[in-house]
Formats: sequence, C-alpha cells, structure tokens
Amino acid sequence: MTITHITWHKSSYSNGAGGACVEVADLDGDRAVRDSTNPVGPALRFPAAAWSAFTAGVRAGKFD
Repeated sequence: MTITHITWHKSSYSNGAGGACVEVADLDGDRAVRDSTNPVGPALRFPAAAWSAFTAGVRAGKFD
C-alpha cells in the first residue's frame, strides 16, 4: 500500500530528539501508522474502531 498526500501526526510523547516514534494519519475513515524515523517505509492501516480500542487500552495501562 502506498500512502501519499496525507498529514501525519507524531505522538505527543515524542521528545523531538529523533528517537523511535510513531506517526498516525487519518485515512478514509481508517488510521495509518508508520515509524517516524522511516517516513518512506511501510505503513500499517487499521479500521478506526480497532485503533480506538487499541488506544483506549494503552490509556488504561493494559499493555504496561
């Protein structure tokens, strides 16, 4: 899948020092995720509901 002409958003937890971060973009109702250190590399696409469930789990500490 090639994803072009979309706006990527870096994680608010990124410290800006060039560390390993993820970027997320809205994509036709779904969410795309990529490694910010490799912007021309692969991206993963998730249904919006699955992404929402994942981020809710992160916020709830389910993956700590």
